[in-house]
Amino acid sequence: MAARLQTRPLCSHCSLFSLQPRRGAYAATRLSVWPGISSVNHPGGGRGCLRVLAMAKRRVFTVPEIASAADLQFESPLKIVEYPDPRLRARNKSIATFDDNLKRLVEEMFDVMYKTDGIGLSAPQVGINVLLMVFNAAGERGEGDEIVLVNPKIYKYSKKTLLFNEGCLSFPGIYADVERPASVKIDARDVTGARFTANLSELPARVFQHEYDHLQGTLFFDRMTEDVLDSIRPALQALEKKYEDRTGVPSPERIVNYTRKKEALGFA
Repeated sequence: MAARLQTRPLCSHCSLFSLQPRRGAYAATRLSVWPGISSVNHPGGGRGCLRVLAMAKRRVFTVPEIASAADLQFESPLKIVEYPDPRLRARNKSIATFDDNLKRLVEEMFDVMYKTDGIGLSAPQVGINVLLMVFNAAGERGEGDEIVLVNPKIYKYSKKTLLFNEGCLSFPGIYADVERPASVKIDARDVTGARFTANLSELPARVFQHEYDHLQGTLFFDRMTEDVLDSIRPALQALEKKYEDRTGVPSPERIVNYTRKKEALGFA
């Protein structure tokens, strides 16, 4: 997710929840409570894990395929994948191996995120189709907490929604209003494989949902109203032409032929 972020009404950007702060040698998940997160816990830690309370009503959920070692191979330095690269729409695989290679991938993802002025990044945005995201609301190395979420799931969306002016590293220079639930209940694993659950709101919820959409093959313009989408169509067409000029192949999708997906997405 790109660093420029505005909200209606204004949301506090001063803090992010601390689930897996990447400081030193990946210490155990810290169970602290920050603005934007009302609770964090590990299953077996006293309260047990969250039950499935709700899911997107119109989406069919399937068990993701497990990623192989080859699926997690990468070349350094990582590069941001831009729309309309088909890897942004591809199905992403679940991670079952928590090793040094995964930690190196996480390090590389943070590196490219900072270099491109982002505050969040998903693995498919660097061409790796696995269920992994990283983010740091501070957007600067050494500031804030670096959050790692592996195989994340959303169990419940709030009925209340907020409108934000979002950007995305895979859509350079494009910012537009996107409406999302104000809070979510989530389940994920950290970089060591430890499972945790959390209640997210404000900026943490916004960044998480943006990156989570990437893991589902959903792009931020899929959630825009027609009026908002119309305002960025020329910029999207420019990215499609840039892709064709660079690759020499037709764009895998064209905004002029775009079929509204929002009705098929839904929130619980």
